[in-house]
Amino acid sequence: MNDLARTSRTSGSAAPVSRHTVWHWARRGIGIAFLAFVVVLIVRYARNVDWDDVWRSVRALPASVLVQAAALAAVSHLLYSCFDLFGRRYTGHGIRPRTVMKIGFISYAFNLNMGSTVGGVGMRLRLYSHHGVRPVDVAKILTLSMVTNWLGDMALAGSFFTFAPLELPPHWKLDSDGLTLLGIGLLATVLVYLALCIWSPRRSWTIRGHEIELPPHRMAFLQVGISAANWATIAAVIWTLLQGRVEYSAVLSVLLLAAMAGLIVRVPAGLGVLEAVFLALLSHRVPEGQLLAALLAYRAIYYIAPLGVAALLYLATEARHRRLRAA
Repeated sequence: MNDLARTSRTSGSAAPVSRHTVWHWARRGIGIAFLAFVVVLIVRYARNVDWDDVWRSVRALPASVLVQAAALAAVSHLLYSCFDLFGRRYTGHGIRPRTVMKIGFISYAFNLNMGSTVGGVGMRLRLYSHHGVRPVDVAKILTLSMVTNWLGDMALAGSFFTFAPLELPPHWKLDSDGLTLLGIGLLATVLVYLALCIWSPRRSWTIRGHEIELPPHRMAFLQVGISAANWATIAAVIWTLLQGRVEYSAVLSVLLLAAMAGLIVRVPAGLGVLEAVFLALLSHRVPEGQLLAALLAYRAIYYIAPLGVAALLYLATEARHRRLRAA
């Protein structure tokens, strides 16, 4: 009888582990398959691109267009830096807002270029620890920043995919019904989040050992609004560099799709993913050379230039911290 009970308990506890293992490998399989698809797209287009035409198109970009794109990029980085202010209110730490925004900017710039492990996690842990913020609170700040970022993406993508779906290339033999269904699902997710923040009597859950707390409903609406403004500004950078060859709504929709693809593939800086998605969806409307020229300029303005500024700020912050410790 005891052996039977032990066998029953063992078989009962093995089922969840088995399901977890299946789900883990299923996710990895989907990610690998999608990565392989993206690599095929990149190789296919890279072999057929006239790179001399691309560099000519880069050099032909007017200085006024580059200045406008740089100004929009600065606005976007400023908006993203505000995300950590939600974490300040959420955790109650007393760091000055200006310092919090500086930490947010440095982390974002490194995250864009080197991945979330270095930027999103490592930089925040390092810089917040200088001010005595506990690692558990840094984790809450990071989680809230990530939630804020994707709330705006889902709200915009859900709205555009549902009510103004992107016109897919004619040779794809697909319609926009799939995008519409995706948009409805994304909108529903955002609305459920807002509804929970407004009406849920329970404000916290523990998921896999991590405590998740719902923010106040006013903060939730601000999260969606500021993040949506940030994504809209990022799209405006690319649209400006394309010099109006494609309507803004199409650029925004493709950018949001590329961001989701980058989330699945998890390539640092989304290298190749952004370009592959834009080429796949817009190359029938914009010459490839001009499209790639705009995307290369976008990477230089939005990724590389802010990284240089962030690196200088980080070095200055570390030097100041060492002086204070020595004193």
